[in-house]
Amino acid sequence: MKFAFDHLVHFVEEPKDMIAALEKQGIYAVEGGVHLNRGTYNTLSYFDLSYIEFLGTYDRELVKKSNHPKYSLMETVVEDGFKEGFERFAIRTTDIEGAAQHFREKGLSVNGPFPLSRKRPDGSIIEWQLLYAGSENEELNFPFIIQWNEKDEERRSDLIERKVIKLHPSKASFSHITIVVKNIDETALKWSNWLGLEKGEAFIDPELNATCKTLYLQGGNIVLASPLGEGVASQILVERGERPFQLNLTSDITNTSFKLHGGLYKISKN
Repeated sequence: MKFAFDHLVHFVEEPKDMIAALEKQGIYAVEGGVHLNRGTYNTLSYFDLSYIEFLGTYDRELVKKSNHPKYSLMETVVEDGFKEGFERFAIRTTDIEGAAQHFREKGLSVNGPFPLSRKRPDGSIIEWQLLYAGSENEELNFPFIIQWNEKDEERRSDLIERKVIKLHPSKASFSHITIVVKNIDETALKWSNWLGLEKGEAFIDPELNATCKTLYLQGGNIVLASPLGEGVASQILVERGERPFQLNLTSDITNTSFKLHGGLYKISKN
């Protein structure tokens, strides 16, 4: 079973405001569109096919009243009280039914796949399927699984033509997301088993004051971080629990870090 990083969800109050906010940091973003009959809409920032989804609500009551599947993104958003910050991330597959069976065989509970769609600003409709998996015993939410109705090559060409994928002024490229966890060895072992990912050796990140391990994933790696003491990772763990908290980009010309609506962003110069 092959997987690739697809996108990180950053919940914000006003997704459209992210376009100007990101432009100040040399990052290009565009309006995504409306999730029909679901009460949400988004802004998107692409780095090839890996992207950030800035998700917000246009009808919060509709979101609250909807029957969200167990382990779904919107269940997480509602349970989190619509707080701004990174929520979940999606991993892409070309065999979502096979992925469902794979996770069941690994002992996870599975819901879906479910067909979904979004109306773009130009009125066109884009469609995909989502699969949710998890375990009652896990605090850290497992990534949800997405399968687009187009092949990667077709989607890339279409997004470039629509100027959704475009060179960022900062020349930033997607590197990895960082997730804070309590027990790095246990989480790395489970996730590498469930997703079939290679694990890297442990290393210390002094800026986070945390022990880290990388899970290598096409399109964007997953770095798990376990706090060694007081610091950024420890603060996130205390305030928000186990979750993604930092998006890491690389660039030939830029070296900067910034906080944006509850999410930490770091651009490292190559």
